[in-house]
Amino acid sequence: MPSTTPEGERQELAAWLRLTLAPGIGGESQRKLLRAFGLPGQVFAAGRDALAQVIGPRAERLLEADVEAALEAALFWAEQPGNRILTLADPDYPPLLLQIPDPPTLLYVRGDPALLSRPALAVVGSRNATPQGLKSAESFAQALARAGFAIVSGLALGIDAAAHRGALAAGGVTIAVVGTGADRLYPARNQALGRQIIETGVMVSEFPLGTPAMAANFPRRNRIISGLARGVLVVEAAPESGSLITARLAGEQGREVFAMPGSIHSPLSRGCHQLIKQGARLVESAQDIFDELGLPPVPQALPTLPAEPPAGSDAGARVLAGLGHDPCTLDDLVMRTGLTADALLAILMGLELEGRVAALSGNRYQRLQA
Repeated sequence: MPSTTPEGERQELAAWLRLTLAPGIGGESQRKLLRAFGLPGQVFAAGRDALAQVIGPRAERLLEADVEAALEAALFWAEQPGNRILTLADPDYPPLLLQIPDPPTLLYVRGDPALLSRPALAVVGSRNATPQGLKSAESFAQALARAGFAIVSGLALGIDAAAHRGALAAGGVTIAVVGTGADRLYPARNQALGRQIIETGVMVSEFPLGTPAMAANFPRRNRIISGLARGVLVVEAAPESGSLITARLAGEQGREVFAMPGSIHSPLSRGCHQLIKQGARLVESAQDIFDELGLPPVPQALPTLPAEPPAGSDAGARVLAGLGHDPCTLDDLVMRTGLTADALLAILMGLELEGRVAALSGNRYQRLQA
C-alpha cells in the first residue's frame, strides 16, 4: 500500500528513526549529535570524521547499522490510524517532558497525542498491592481525574492498573507509559485495560516497536511517568520498589512527591514511610494534593484513608474494629472479638459482599476503606 504521508515528512521521520534505531547509540549520544549538528538529516550529512569528533568510535555504528527493516516497519506503523511517532522537534511533543534532563528522542504513541500535554498526576505503587491499596489507588485516581488531571501510570499489575481503572471509571483521561514497544500490551492480564486506555486516552513508549518486556527498561521508563506529571503519588511500596525510583526521579525533575502512609507492620508501607521521612508530602485525602498544588477545593466527595469504625453494638462494626488496619487471621479475630469462628465467618461473608472486607490467602482478612 502506498504511503499517505508527504514524502518530505516521511524522509524527515526516517532520519529520526535511523538515529534512534542504531544499536549502541543511546539517548545521550543522540542529544550530543542533535546539539552539534541540528536535525537528524544534518547529522547524517555531517560525515564520518565530524560525527567521530562528537561521539567517538560510535560514529561507525551509527553509519553502518542496518536498520532498514525496523525503519520501514516503524514508518508503516506510524501511518496506521491512531498511531503517531513524536520527535523532539514535533510541536505536539509534551512540553513538561522537554524540561527533564534526558527527554526521549522519540515517543511512539497510541491514542490521542494531545492528551500528553494535559495537566497530569502520576499514581504508582506495588505490583503486589493489598486490597486496601488497590481500592485507595482507584478512588484517589477517580477524584484526581474528576478534578481534570490526566492520570499517568505504567500499566503494571497492582497499583498502576487500579489507578488507570479509577481514571476510566471517572470518565477521565489516563496515560499508560509502557516499558515495551508500543505495539505490545504487557502484561497479558492487562491487555483489555490497555485497549481501553488506547481507545479513550493514550499509551506511550520510547522503545522501538517489537521491544519485549526486559527488566532494565522499566526503571528507565519511570522518568517519563514522572516527567509527564506535576507530581507523583506513591500508594504502596516496599523499600526496594521501582515506585521509589519514580519518586526519586520526580524529585530530581522538580516535581511534587506525595506518599500515602500505612501500617507500621506492613512491608508495603515502608517505602512510603521512607519517602515521607525524606520530605514527601503525607497524603490522607485527595484534597491534600490539591492544597499542595495550590488548587481550590473540589466540591465532590474526596476519598480519604479509612477512619475508625463508629462505636456501637453492631456485630459488623465489632468485627471491623477487631480487624484494625492490618491483615488479620481468623484465629486472631476470635481472640479479639470473643465471637466464635462460625459466627465470624458469617459476618465476614456479609462484610465482604458489601465491599468492606477482603479475604486474603492464609485464612486472613483485611478491612477496606468505606
